[in-house]
Formats: sequence, structure tokens, C-alpha cells
Amino acid sequence: MVEERVTTTREADGTTTTTRTTHSDTAAPKSGGGGKVLLFTVLILAIGAGLYIFSGMSDAEVIKDNAVAEAAGEVGDAAQQVGDAAQDAADTVTGGE
Repeated sequence: MVEERVTTTREADGTTTTTRTTHSDTAAPKSGGGGKVLLFTVLILAIGAGLYIFSGMSDAEVIKDNAVAEAAGEVGDAAQQVGDAAQDAADTVTGGE
């Protein structure tokens, strides 16, 4: 709400002085200043750090997947060797029939 007050003063010599005073209840808009720039900079840095961390995690995931695949290959090789040994044992027992 805006309030306007007009005060008129008459002096003894006949001069008149009028004063207008206005008062508003609403606050004047404030500028953002450097706060917005600082907030934007911190936000960009946080996004960059997050991307860096998550890209490192994906590298670790690839390394883990490769290790699992290599271990599975080694298990397959061991199973093949066991199968070959069992076949050799069976051939020895049966005389190669």
C-alpha cells in the first residue's frame, strides 16, 4: 500500500512551503549482485565433479567386467582339461574302445 502525505506550511511573511512524502509497504526489488554468479559457478563445478566421478566408476565397471569374462574363460579351459583327462582315463580303462 502506498501512502502519500502532503504538508503545507505558511510562514508569517506569507510564504508557503509544500512537502510531499510517499511511503510504500512493499520492499524495493534487490539486485542479485555477485551471488548469482557464485551460485552458477558452484553449480557448474559440482556438475563437472559428478561427471568426473561417474566416468571413473564406469571405467572400474569395464575393468570388473573384463576380469569376470577372463575368469569365466579360465573356468572353461579348466573344464576342458578335466573332460580331456576323464576321456584319457576312460580310454585307458577300456583299452581305447
